[in-house]
Amino acid sequence: MAGLEVRDVSVRYGGTTAVDGVTLDVDPGEVVALLGPSGCGKSSLLRAVAGLEPLAGGRVLYDGADLAGLPVHKRRFGLMFQDGQLFPHRDVRRNVAYGLETLPLTRQERDERVSALLDLVGLAGYEQRSVPTLSGGEQQRVALARALAPRPRLLLLDEPLSALDRQLRERLAGEVRAALVETGTTAVFVTHDHAEASAVADRVGVMDQGRLLQVAAPRELRTAPASDRVAEFLGLRT
Repeated sequence: MAGLEVRDVSVRYGGTTAVDGVTLDVDPGEVVALLGPSGCGKSSLLRAVAGLEPLAGGRVLYDGADLAGLPVHKRRFGLMFQDGQLFPHRDVRRNVAYGLETLPLTRQERDERVSALLDLVGLAGYEQRSVPTLSGGEQQRVALARALAPRPRLLLLDEPLSALDRQLRERLAGEVRAALVETGTTAVFVTHDHAEASAVADRVGVMDQGRLLQVAAPRELRTAPASDRVAEFLGLRT
């Protein structure tokens, strides 16, 4: 399998270029973080990969197949956003099971998958809990379990922890990393937080003004930034 291939992708909104000729590879089972300040194009790139934004140029491929013209629901990608987008009228079990309802599974198989994922994210026994009674961190754990439930071939996470306080973000970043590794999930994780990117990802791509400046392992970014701009953004130079 070839994983995700982004080739010279551009995204424009009217006369504004949000993503400017980005090329990126994500290997199967790899977690890559897109890191950069607000407005740098990282979320626009994620949405273009998902099929939520049209490409102004370039190509997006998965496992060697060009995704041009393929609608969002047929890409078999999972999506997780900042607010989790849970269904308040469904309990935890039915939220996690939502993506399984169209799959050829028995009720027992669905229940076993839901229980296994809730155990993975530290919410064993929460199946019948009401979503509005959960804390922000618990809701994001449920959202992660729901995104993982149908075994997406690629999971796209758009600043999923940014609404939480720093202490909780730091703890959940490690838990997200553990869940992705345990399930062997290929993922792209968007964040503006350096520590969060380092905690979650195998490699980090630094973006600025729509361009991808460097992609490297977290340690390499800190020890060998490719440019002054990368070093400045990482707080290594003033």
